[in-house]
Amino acid sequence: MMSMKILIVDDKKENLYLLERMIRKIGYEVVMAEHGKQALEALSNLETPPDLIISDIMMPVMDGYDFFQTVSENPKWINIPFIFLSAKTDPEDVRFGKKLGVDDYITKPFEVEDLLASISGKIDRSKKTRLLSQQIEENLLTSLKIDLSPSILPDEKENVFLFLMTWDEIIGPKLVALSPTGTKPPFDLQSVGSQLFQTTVSVYGHRNYYQAEGVLLKIANIKRDGFIFFDTIDDNNVRGGKRIFMLVSLAPKINYLESLRIKEIFEDIATQLKEGRDWHLEKYWNQISDILVTPPLELA
Repeated sequence: MMSMKILIVDDKKENLYLLERMIRKIGYEVVMAEHGKQALEALSNLETPPDLIISDIMMPVMDGYDFFQTVSENPKWINIPFIFLSAKTDPEDVRFGKKLGVDDYITKPFEVEDLLASISGKIDRSKKTRLLSQQIEENLLTSLKIDLSPSILPDEKENVFLFLMTWDEIIGPKLVALSPTGTKPPFDLQSVGSQLFQTTVSVYGHRNYYQAEGVLLKIANIKRDGFIFFDTIDDNNVRGGKRIFMLVSLAPKINYLESLRIKEIFEDIATQLKEGRDWHLEKYWNQISDILVTPPLELA
């Protein structure tokens, strides 16, 4: 059985060795680096990515912010849980760190129990995400009667799909809304969406799977990345009085930072659904496709 690894990054050797002893006691292997650039070299040299990264922020050569951004832009590393462990305790610093999209931000000095609980929770969620991705790949291969090598369409925006599905008590996952409406997807969205819905049920459990909130997946079979988001709306016509819904964005490529912006849009849609307001999926599709298609601004 392959042992689990945690990468710790801190420019102070005493902090590295303290964390190393603590983490080894709970059964993990440890890889150490003294700044972001050294950590990137360590990541590149590992046969398999670590199960979690713990990084300081204030470091020479490459600080924690730049290190996290570089990790987030690499498709091999985007799903590694990332924790900032920093002496930057100002509330503005904490808010900024969390806004970047790290999985947790813990300030020094820290309680050992808090760090260990965060490590356990983040690794457990990461395991479920990997399992979900693996099972979706297997289910698509075995059960979908679709072209498993769909082409990428010439128009970039036409490769971005946004759709809403709900759980119907009789037929199961049901496609409710899709955008753009004028483009025929090169695969069956009802079938793909059903597999996403049902596989997430099997991984997270029927009562709790919607608490996945948002998951970024690489779906190699259809040459797309997917960001899926679950929530519920009140509905007395279903068991438990809660109807589960799933929002999905599919595109040739979605990086981690883009997924955070998509999640904000999905949370806005969820609010409209819960409050029973009129809303238009195409407006949100335009916002998402602009995020995914518009090239990032380059700094002068």
